[in-house]
Amino acid sequence: MAEVLVVDDSKVMRDMVVACLRPYPGLTFTHASSGLEAIERLSLQPYDLLVLDLNMPDIGGIEVVEFVRGQDRLRELPIIIVTTRGDDASRARALAAGASRFMTKPFTPDAILSEVRGLLEGRRA
Repeated sequence: MAEVLVVDDSKVMRDMVVACLRPYPGLTFTHASSGLEAIERLSLQPYDLLVLDLNMPDIGGIEVVEFVRGQDRLRELPIIIVTTRGDDASRARALAAGASRFMTKPFTPDAILSEVRGLLEGRRA
C-alpha cells in the first residue's frame, strides 16, 4: 500500500491525477487544495509520494518542496511537480529545490503513471 498526497488548487486537476493513477495497484489518495494544507497534512502523517502543482494561491509548490526537503523524515519523499509552467527556468528551479520529476500539463495518463511507477518501485528497491 502506498499513500499519495495530491496537491492542486483545482479540484478537477486533483481528480484527474487520481483517475490517471487508479490503475496502479495499492495506491490510496489524500487531497490538498493549497500549499498550506499540504504542509499541514505532511506534518501529520507519512506519505509515499507527493504530486504537487507549482501555482497555488497561498504557498506555492516550490516552497512546499523546500519545506519537505528541510524535514529529516520527509527528505527522501518522491515529489512530482505537475504544472502549466513548462519554461526551462521553472523546471530548473523546481528540480534545484528538490523535486524528483517535473511534468507539464496537459499530460497523458500513461506519462504520469510511468513516472509514479518509476519513483515508487525505485524507492522499494
